[in-house]
Amino acid sequence: MNTPATGPSAAIDIGGTKIAGALVHEDGTLTARTQRPTPRTTAPEDVMQAVADVVADLARDPAWSAVRRCGIGSAGPVDASRGTVSPVNITAWRDFPVLARTREVLARHGAPVPTVLVGDGVAMTAAEHWLGAARGRANALCMVVSTGVGGGLVLDGRLHPGPTGNAGHIGHISVAFDGEPCACGGRGCVEQIASGTAIARWAAEQGWTGPDPTAAGVAAAARLGDPVAVAAFDRAGRALAAAIAATATLVETDLAVIGGGVAGSGDVLFAPLRRHLADYAALDFVRGLDVVPAALGTAAGLIGAAAAAVELLEGAAAPAERYGFADR
Repeated sequence: MNTPATGPSAAIDIGGTKIAGALVHEDGTLTARTQRPTPRTTAPEDVMQAVADVVADLARDPAWSAVRRCGIGSAGPVDASRGTVSPVNITAWRDFPVLARTREVLARHGAPVPTVLVGDGVAMTAAEHWLGAARGRANALCMVVSTGVGGGLVLDGRLHPGPTGNAGHIGHISVAFDGEPCACGGRGCVEQIASGTAIARWAAEQGWTGPDPTAAGVAAAARLGDPVAVAAFDRAGRALAAAIAATATLVETDLAVIGGGVAGSGDVLFAPLRRHLADYAALDFVRGLDVVPAALGTAAGLIGAAAAAVELLEGAAAPAERYGFADR
């Protein structure tokens, strides 16, 4: 096993709403946090310019000269083997060579450091395994439920991104065989039912007209007992339960960690999810599956991009102390 190079990691988190960056230090703290809105454009270079602007912000920090590696976590699908991304929620990028292009930007700013690309679900998984709700667990599924739905796996104590970095991408498991077509090309995907966008859209289609047309607004209405809002989250919880149970049955995970904006709805989401899970996780070896909220909040994508870079580039083992990341 290689010894991790001393120094902070540059971390970039690319999502459908925003592109964020930070320097992640050896004690797990973040500095120089910055972000840009993800451009709503069909021009690939406009999105790449937002990434470049984030890197430029990081390069102004005094700690930039000590950066030793960079981790990129991106909405997926990703192809880590080729360094490309085709995010469902960033239509301007299809097979976009984000890894090579980011390396070029890093070099222009004096940091030609080793760089790794992972899906945002894998990044969140890495973060939660080292510092969050999955810390100390040998097998876990971690999920991001937000604008989209992604995920990642820890198996036998190690991050398991798969050959192209998409292992655990649970958002595009089909849970409704005759469901709506998905932007990924499939049909009835979890993301089409349980993402924040899908929850808000379904509620509106059923006649819900609350003052806040987002998933957060639907959640607020559900807490007050609005029947359409309650049904929207029940539907989302059932889709998540089916996918979590299927994953646990396949690879014998005993923990599911759920983060992202929709998970912030709390019991509005978790209560129906756990109730429906009992219907799907029926075999003895998955019946005790725990479902818990993520612990790291909005920092997970950045912390995880850095942590994944340490493991995948330098071969550090899973426990936090081997990453240099202390408890915070």
